[in-house]
Amino acid sequence: MALLEVNFMSRSLMRKVPIMVVLPMDKANLSGKSEITDNDNNTFKTLYLLHGIFGNYSDWVSETRIQRLAEGRNLAVVMPSGENSFYLDQPESGNFYGEFIGRELVNITRKMFPLSRKKEDTFIAGLSMGGYGAIRNGLKYHETFGCVAGLSSALNFEQMLDESYQVIACKKSAFGDPKEAILSDKNPKVLVKNIKENPLGQFPKMYMACGTEDNLINSNRDFRDFLIENNVDLTYEEGPGAHTWEFWDTYIEKVLDWLPLKKPS
Repeated sequence: MALLEVNFMSRSLMRKVPIMVVLPMDKANLSGKSEITDNDNNTFKTLYLLHGIFGNYSDWVSETRIQRLAEGRNLAVVMPSGENSFYLDQPESGNFYGEFIGRELVNITRKMFPLSRKKEDTFIAGLSMGGYGAIRNGLKYHETFGCVAGLSSALNFEQMLDESYQVIACKKSAFGDPKEAILSDKNPKVLVKNIKENPLGQFPKMYMACGTEDNLINSNRDFRDFLIENNVDLTYEEGPGAHTWEFWDTYIEKVLDWLPLKKPS
């Protein structure tokens, strides 16, 4: 298993960006093939894993067992930086984070590494801000991601009360006017309705978890009920815990157990 840090020029963000990649190198086919096809069996299922607010691409590796958990399941994990953007497009600043996560990052890493190009082998997950980003972009780019998971997801984006001024500033930058955001595709509920109304739309399988002591529990329960009402394939779990790495370390293992992966020996 290799832990790689890669920098590349992003067209969506108009600058060089870093990512961290966990890759099962001992099982990789690094024969120098220039093209990987949809039928190539020597590729890895891939999880795109998003961090929370005020974090960066190294958080998941430094704070959880993700590297060891992925190794036991023969899973590649790609971790980008979201820079407090909520992983949303921000045209006024030229930062298209949604486009970066949903299209560019997937396409570039598939060219760099032996990753499966199949939707059913491509997953996205995250915590807090990253949980929102995974759910929003997993639904926005549902043709790319077969499974979507959010832990302690920051789904209360329209609420500005009881937040620190730093969080409020990040939300205002990412979402703008909450009254407009709630009617746009920044609202995951709007995306669910869009998929449902599209004759060719197909929901990804979804997983959500939140700690019972987390102040985001009510917004997670609300979105859970909305998904159930709209017949989305959802696995939902709650357990003791707050908005902490201890909870996320426990539940990222549950996410990997839920994904269609090889069981660890």
